[in-house]
Amino acid sequence: MSVDAEAGRLKGEADEPGWEVDPDDEWGVAVITTVGRQLKLRREAVGMRAAEFGTAVGYGEDLVYKVEGGKRIPRQDYLNAADEVLKAGGLIAATWEDVKKVRYPKKVRELAKLEAQAVEIGVYECNIIAGLLQTPEHARTLIAAAQPPYSPDDVERMVSARLARQSVFERDPAPSVHFVLEEAPLHRQIGGTMVWRQQLERLLEVGRLNNVTLQVMPTNTEAHPGLDGRIELLKFPDGTAVGRADGLFNGRPVSEPRHLRILELQYGTIRAQALPPRESLAFIEKLLGET
Repeated sequence: MSVDAEAGRLKGEADEPGWEVDPDDEWGVAVITTVGRQLKLRREAVGMRAAEFGTAVGYGEDLVYKVEGGKRIPRQDYLNAADEVLKAGGLIAATWEDVKKVRYPKKVRELAKLEAQAVEIGVYECNIIAGLLQTPEHARTLIAAAQPPYSPDDVERMVSARLARQSVFERDPAPSVHFVLEEAPLHRQIGGTMVWRQQLERLLEVGRLNNVTLQVMPTNTEAHPGLDGRIELLKFPDGTAVGRADGLFNGRPVSEPRHLRILELQYGTIRAQALPPRESLAFIEKLLGET
């Protein structure tokens, strides 16, 4: 096949401009079904067959049917191309404002929404660097290492979702954010030396923000309540809070004061055993200097 022919081939299943719809995400399903129906009605109104429309927007017929049937979440370039081909005057392209909100998994959207509302965020991570602190390359390497593996589309979807949560650092007024990270994951050169160094530099960058406290838990410390896994605590302007711990309450989010007290006690104990913030940043700087 010639270079020109290869460049001009229709994008097929492996190149689909979107993601699978989570059947348990009722709102997401409703949005994507509505957008798909609008696309189909407009295509039929101008007398275009699915195959013809697919050729015009640069994608295969199978993809057209999946988007129109509410089975795939279209990307922005697909909607923009459809708007132009169907002469929709921007109406189809405008649906991206709703579509982009459901492209992330439901659980991630819910977490991001809560983090965006919180005035105080506390996170302890046992085995990895917290998602709010990950660089794109670090996050991509972690997610791609899953077994069974995710599709390339799903990997990018999950990376985008993880990075979108980091807008919490850009809020004004800024929330108070506390992290405790175990020492061991800081030594693991995930993605290679360069990616690892960039990740450590990112930790230093965020750890020096006025509203952020970052602590490292030394490997040689005594046993502590976080050995069962991740803990997260979110506190809101109205005085309410929600928390979750891998080792408590079956890992489910809790908001009852008696449950929150247990989480706060555990998290407070972990923070007390970790290195102070200044020593923690010095520890990370030392790791960087050793490479």
